[in-house]
Amino acid sequence: MSISDNQQHEGQAQLGLRQLEADIEAAQHGRNAAAFLAAIVESSDDAIVSKSLSGVITTWNKGAERLFGYTADEAIGHPITIVIPPDRLDEEPAILARIQAGERVNHFETIRRRKDGTLVDISLTISPIRDDNGKIIGASKIARDISERKRAAEHQELLLREMHHRVKNLFAITGSIITLAARTATTTTELAAGMKDRLMALSRAHEMTLPSLNGEAATGTPQTTLFQLLSNILAPYERDGANHWQLIGDDIDIGGTKITNFALLFHELATNAAKYGALSVEEGKLDIAATMKSEMLEIVWLESSGPPQAALEPRSIGFGSRLEQIISQSLGVEIARDWMPNGLSIRLSVPRGAISG
Repeated sequence: MSISDNQQHEGQAQLGLRQLEADIEAAQHGRNAAAFLAAIVESSDDAIVSKSLSGVITTWNKGAERLFGYTADEAIGHPITIVIPPDRLDEEPAILARIQAGERVNHFETIRRRKDGTLVDISLTISPIRDDNGKIIGASKIARDISERKRAAEHQELLLREMHHRVKNLFAITGSIITLAARTATTTTELAAGMKDRLMALSRAHEMTLPSLNGEAATGTPQTTLFQLLSNILAPYERDGANHWQLIGDDIDIGGTKITNFALLFHELATNAAKYGALSVEEGKLDIAATMKSEMLEIVWLESSGPPQAALEPRSIGFGSRLEQIISQSLGVEIARDWMPNGLSIRLSVPRGAISG
């Protein structure tokens, strides 16, 4: 063999060695990339699962363990239906049919079942898995827990419905107040003053329900108590920083749908007391006692040390009396009055359902 032949042979050997080294490096790079990808999948917060075209689980990452409660050993080799509720089993054949057709399913919102039987809202993205020849051999699923997002959306919708309902009620009540006031007011000044006072009472009742609409109450149903409501209504009648009224007995919760009507009712009683009764004179006193008896709440509104009896008895039925009648009828409240030499006793009998509804 000539020298040139030897040099050519050595050159081919070196070229083959470099190619082998390149192949080894590429293989190593491929293994590193595969290992890196596997690490990403394993550390993902989302559940990442693969399954065969027959629906059998082939891989199951840590995110799937956290979301569904099954370990990889418990899940791999079992049908994916172990996490599908019975009423949603028809989703799986439809999904597999789309995957076999080469389609991708994006952000499919559904419900799945954990190992302990609890249900979870998820968003699914499903893609076909292909072999080196492009043949579809399975499907990969990425599942994300959207329970918190769903709850937040439902809570927001509930609050919006509640606000819509309350605004409609406030407009309806305001319309009724204007209609009744227009019939009885003798001057525009009297009409304006009466409307201002009653709208302020509505405003105070409305403010008492705002904490729940800011997310502080989970149910979306605002509540206050009888004494909190009365304290707000009577606060303007403090004199020299001292109360001439006191609240005694059972402080009962009042449901949000009833707060406005109760606020208007007590506002009318307080307005009359300030015009003609115990709250109209310096020495006057107002005691309000509440007692829960079985299915009935008894409220006694007792004014004492007020003007003489003749000044207390109403001469005609005015706007306030008509409004009181309308509200008491809507609540199912019975009202009885007893005029005494130096004061007035008002007894209100309130059904439990009128308080908590």
